[in-house]
Amino acid sequence: MSFRGQVAAITGAGSGIGRALAIELAGLGCNVAISDLDEKGLEETRSQVATMNVGCLVTSLDVSDRKAVEAWSDQVVNEFGHVDYVFNNAGVALFDSAESMEYEHFEWIMNINFWGMIYGSKAFLRHFKKAGQGHVINVSSLFGLVGYPGQSAYNSSKFAIRGYTEALALELDGTNIHASSVHPGGVGTDIARNSRLVSEYTNGATREEIAKRFEAMVKTTPEQAAKIILQGVQKRKRRILVGKDAKILDLIQRFAPEKYGKFLLRALQ
Repeated sequence: MSFRGQVAAITGAGSGIGRALAIELAGLGCNVAISDLDEKGLEETRSQVATMNVGCLVTSLDVSDRKAVEAWSDQVVNEFGHVDYVFNNAGVALFDSAESMEYEHFEWIMNINFWGMIYGSKAFLRHFKKAGQGHVINVSSLFGLVGYPGQSAYNSSKFAIRGYTEALALELDGTNIHASSVHPGGVGTDIARNSRLVSEYTNGATREEIAKRFEAMVKTTPEQAAKIILQGVQKRKRRILVGKDAKILDLIQRFAPEKYGKFLLRALQ
């Protein structure tokens, strides 16, 4: 299956996996509609895509705004005449304990990670249904497979993405519309640096210190992640695991669902 001449819409394309997906797809001859709230990062992505002789629609977008996401999906179809893929990639992180977390922080991460994915999925599904084909790709996480202390809100959003996408894939079974849940392990992105951080839970560690800890555990580059994701999309996989760490921990939690936590703590601390 070739991406040449097709159209992909990507959220969170101003950096990380979203940018890498846009550049990789453009290199394969795919037109891209890129969106993000980070307009500077989005412009950097656009400048790299511009050298590849494909169409590129650039939109500043808050994925937690349902009407804005719906309008964007219509804009993409008006620009290119059709759309073949939506990569719901935009996401944020939050470090805090389940007990001390403020409701507003929990709502913030769910509005972006979970509802942003719902809005993107439903907005583009309208167009896929009319065309009789399409593919929804929702980026979850390794933490959509396993729980981790200090990540209860992030875990909640990413487990929810996985559940929604797996149910959607079953509902679409037998059609030419597909859905995939993506689970990256440690990928070198800015998500830790851009996270919300509650210092009481992190024992006074700064965002920079936590970002460096995260970067020390990174096993996969965004470019490698993009290639793996697109290979999975070409094969129409319903679950796409990115990185050896994601594959190993997925196996461990399957075979030891009550005991994987001890291994995980030793591996990540």
